[in-house]
Amino acid sequence: MTRGGRWFEYNGSFDDVAKQIARWNPPDVEGYRRFLEASRAIFQKGFVELADRPFLRAGDMLRVAPDLVRLQSYRSVYGFVSRFIDDPFLRRCFTFHPLLIGGNPFVASSIYAMIHHLEREWGVWYAEGGTGALVDALVELLASLGGEVRLGAEVRRILVRNRRAQGVELADGEVVEADRVICNGDVPQAYLKLVEPEHRGWRNSDVRYRKLTAYSMSLFVVYFGTDRLYRDTPLVHHNIMLSRRYRGLIRDIFRAKGLPRDFSLYVHMPTLTDPSGAPPGHEAFYALSPVPHLGAPIDWEATAPRYREAILEFLEREYLPGLRQHIVAEHTVDPRHFRDNLNTHLGTGFSIQPTLWQSAWFRPHNRSEDIENLYFVGAGTHPGAGVPGVLSSAKAVERIIAEEGG
Repeated sequence: MTRGGRWFEYNGSFDDVAKQIARWNPPDVEGYRRFLEASRAIFQKGFVELADRPFLRAGDMLRVAPDLVRLQSYRSVYGFVSRFIDDPFLRRCFTFHPLLIGGNPFVASSIYAMIHHLEREWGVWYAEGGTGALVDALVELLASLGGEVRLGAEVRRILVRNRRAQGVELADGEVVEADRVICNGDVPQAYLKLVEPEHRGWRNSDVRYRKLTAYSMSLFVVYFGTDRLYRDTPLVHHNIMLSRRYRGLIRDIFRAKGLPRDFSLYVHMPTLTDPSGAPPGHEAFYALSPVPHLGAPIDWEATAPRYREAILEFLEREYLPGLRQHIVAEHTVDPRHFRDNLNTHLGTGFSIQPTLWQSAWFRPHNRSEDIENLYFVGAGTHPGAGVPGVLSSAKAVERIIAEEGG
């Protein structure tokens, strides 16, 4: 929905979505049908066939180049969608998806239009208990396989000798030896902070990650709980509120020159689906705003309280009456959290931008080019950010190690 009135209710039913499209521009119903067919082909090639296949050699990229050209991956997502849909408001509704993985819809390759079809193919799911429940399940699975999770054990550096990782050194000086090191941290930060320069070639040099790489935006998030229910509002579980200044706002965020005056929001209201997320009679939310990363000259110490107030004031005025007087629990994070707690370079929310020239073989590889037994999973490597992408990166590494005979 856009701030100021227009709204679009999206679900997995073509007929329901077609009715929504017809409210704004009936001719775009047929265009949307053609867009679905086009995004299905992209999904089949870009996700089903390639997402969990590592791109370690230039030849891996050359083999798929004809398919990428055929699928018009040289277009941006916005440019691709605009071939099918004419109405400006509807274009916003079907082009915001790259923001979910840290991409600029006006720059991200049209290959990422597959996100729309991925949602239609498999749905959008919520784990009871939230994302923490997924983490707990993965920990339980790892333990059942004989693995061990050590908390509070910060890695100071990856130990390398003769182009092979020997293990890791922890912040307290302990050395943990290993036959292989798999890093799920931010790839640029890992190379810049954990691997000494003499062990890195040009592809992983300071120049690449400090000067030549385009990074995703960061995030400002307000988590809050209320001592009353909000079941009589237009809000549903997932809500996206786009500024009318769509192109300009996104440009300002990714240019990272300062904090724009306006904002767009994703508002999550999980207790509509999972009441266990709050005590009886209470509600849980978070409001997420894309913001520039720490390359922008923003003093977040001074700015964060004002930005938080602007977001809550907007939500109270437009959707949640009396909000601020009913907040009983609250926590706010800004780009400093991503830098200081999650160790991402420039405090990005999604690591490296998903542009055409930063995808597949052009993206940091799942196996280091410089260190034979160092592997990467997570948002900064192939195929990219988002839960499906991150899990696919783990499958890619599993494939590499299996082929190596590990």
